[in-house]
Amino acid sequence: MTYPLTPSRSQTYTQILKSTIWMGGSSLINVALGIVRNKAMAIFLGPEGVGLMGLYGSIMDIAQAIAGLGVGGSGVRQVAEAASSGDDTRVSRTAAVLRRLSVLLGLLGVLLLAGLAFPISNLTFGDHQHVGAIFLLALAVFFRLVSSGESALIQGLRGISSLAYINVLSGLFSTIVTIPLIYIFGRQAIAPALVGTAALSALSIWWFSRQIRLPVASLSVRQFRTESTALLRLGVAFMISTLLTFGTAYLIRIIVLTDGGVEAAGLYQAAWAVGGLYTGFILQAMGTDFYPRLTAAIGNTDDCNRLVNEQAEISMLLAGPGLLATLTLAPFIMSLFYSAQFQGAVELLRWLCLGMMLRIIVWPVGFIIVAKGAQKIFLCTEVAATIVHLGLAWILVPKLGVSGSGVAFFGLYLWHSVLIYIIVRRLTGFRWSAANRRHGLIMLSLSGLVFLAVGNLPLWLALSTGSVAVILMSLYSLRRLARLLPPEALPAIIRGWVAKWA
Repeated sequence: MTYPLTPSRSQTYTQILKSTIWMGGSSLINVALGIVRNKAMAIFLGPEGVGLMGLYGSIMDIAQAIAGLGVGGSGVRQVAEAASSGDDTRVSRTAAVLRRLSVLLGLLGVLLLAGLAFPISNLTFGDHQHVGAIFLLALAVFFRLVSSGESALIQGLRGISSLAYINVLSGLFSTIVTIPLIYIFGRQAIAPALVGTAALSALSIWWFSRQIRLPVASLSVRQFRTESTALLRLGVAFMISTLLTFGTAYLIRIIVLTDGGVEAAGLYQAAWAVGGLYTGFILQAMGTDFYPRLTAAIGNTDDCNRLVNEQAEISMLLAGPGLLATLTLAPFIMSLFYSAQFQGAVELLRWLCLGMMLRIIVWPVGFIIVAKGAQKIFLCTEVAATIVHLGLAWILVPKLGVSGSGVAFFGLYLWHSVLIYIIVRRLTGFRWSAANRRHGLIMLSLSGLVFLAVGNLPLWLALSTGSVAVILMSLYSLRRLARLLPPEALPAIIRGWVAKWA
């Protein structure tokens, strides 16, 4: 069972929007669930408890990155390549290797985290009081790694609807497991709740992956070793990249924790969670659908550059209004998602939004490096990004408090955007389309205007300025999106509006 990976030019915008709508719809449901879950966490645990959950999450992420050896990312690429060949037997063989290797890596993850529980607890918290919780987190890492092979198979075959359902179920499981446990047992239930969520999410991923019908693959030991070696060789770059990303997040939390205590870490966790909610579904859709399509087209430079520009255009048009609204309504959003105790995260959230603007623009371009398999370049850019991000946080957090971590994030993407563009320009001759240059200029200009307004003007005037900017960006985005899609794909009311204002 394979999926077409290279739609024609006339279908591309529709395909991008469909995948974004699937993942966006699931993310909207998760936003609603997240409001309920975060509100409960804020009430039952306060900033310190939210910070503790964020630190536990970072520990799991790092353990998963190390033990997973990048097989999830390399698996997507291998499955996408196999699917583009139209050979179901090749897809089946890759899937079988992915599943077996994921179980072995899951066991490795348990041994890794459980074996290092004492030093990890001491490094993170300065004591051994959290050793038992870290032992439990090893089980969550196991469930995550076992399901990573199944998830890579679904993503490589571009099973967008399945991934959307999985996304919703994961949010639902997190909510129905976490809230009762935290309510009854308080902070002691954070680690068990993370384990329960990981187990149920793994079960849902397994169920959807079993709906994919493939020929039965018979693998000899030699074939398994050959296929595994190919996955692991490619996976090393993904592993190092993921480890650098999660390691940076962990170390920045430690910097914030050291400077402002667990409460400051809670503010950081809350702002990061809210700041990534809206852009999360766009970036998730990008990795889910765009990456396999780009991998299939990477041999053709013109197609590759066209796909990147098209993906970036849709992403900017979708992200602009939401990020401007978050900038404008940051105090109300923090109170809605958490409580009045989290107002100290408002300025941080606004800096994160500025960084997210740049992240949305540069991410599609960065996928060219990954799809081309340029491992050395990819790793160099990831190492450089880590050094810049940590260096800025180390300098700015002591001076600006928790908001300094947001300034560091914005500074990272300001620098990273320029670097990635220069590199990709040399790799494929990539240039921004005229439309994307216009979209980016409008979005960034409005963002800067709103950021200055909310920081310097009276509340009513700042809200008025931000609201006008959101309305203008929304109308601009809607009009442009409607023009990009074929008329038959639009509802009648939008077709009439486009015809009127064209």
